[in-house]
Amino acid sequence: SLFRFTVMRPFSTSHSSVDSKEMKKFQLLAHKWWDEEGEYAALHSMNDIRVPFIRDTLLSMSSTYHLGNPLSGIKILDVGCGGGLLSEPLGRLGASVTGIDPVEDNIRTADRHKSFDPVLAKRIQYKSSSLEEIVEESMETFDVIVASEVVEHVADLETFIKCCSQVLKPEGSLFITTINKTQLSYVLGIVVAEKIMGIVPEGTHEWEKFVPPEELERLLESNGFSVKTVNGMLYNPLSGSWSWMESTSLNYAVHAVKSGAVAQSHATDPLPETDLQQRWAAAGTA
Repeated sequence: SLFRFTVMRPFSTSHSSVDSKEMKKFQLLAHKWWDEEGEYAALHSMNDIRVPFIRDTLLSMSSTYHLGNPLSGIKILDVGCGGGLLSEPLGRLGASVTGIDPVEDNIRTADRHKSFDPVLAKRIQYKSSSLEEIVEESMETFDVIVASEVVEHVADLETFIKCCSQVLKPEGSLFITTINKTQLSYVLGIVVAEKIMGIVPEGTHEWEKFVPPEELERLLESNGFSVKTVNGMLYNPLSGSWSWMESTSLNYAVHAVKSGAVAQSHATDPLPETDLQQRWAAAGTA
């Protein structure tokens, strides 16, 4: 139970990425996930851009294409999945999705909603768990990790990214969406969105925990990821819709790839000259 979790935390490892204060906050809204006009309306409409971003990026990296099920055969871990708002559309695209969230009531809500669709019931499994708790059993298990609107709520971002790397297969993809730490994000993300317009429940975000893209990129690169894309995102509160934009001063999306395992046996063998030239030529056209 949540109570047990918060009581035990002081004695557990100080390196947990779960923040018990954050958990309590989401606990109170756990029944509201699928209300498209409610507190999570902006996350529902974010699917219009984050789902195609994930889908098209993965398709561009793959040589096979299943019509109708473009993500068939891809194992995705949705970290901090909440009520399953992103897990479900990814499951509909054919992916096999594991959604984890430390708030048990979020997982209950997600499970209940999934059960209405027999296709999803098979493709998605939910677990009430932190990322650290599944590392042991899930080393290099997933092709893709999605952490959408999560890193601004974790207690220790570096631990979180290290864990992501551990459960990803070599050359696996990590997708993150989050909020920059700028004056603009404070004014719009907290003052306007929470206090004035009520787009997000008051107290959802703490500006101190927002993550600038430079810092996220640095953490990713220093933990074995190669950052491929950073795109700015803009929410229009009047139309309730999201769009891509150049500037990352508010919300942004990142795609990073875990570096592949270096084959030890070949590390010391010099490559023949022609092979090297071919590789450089291929890299130039990639």
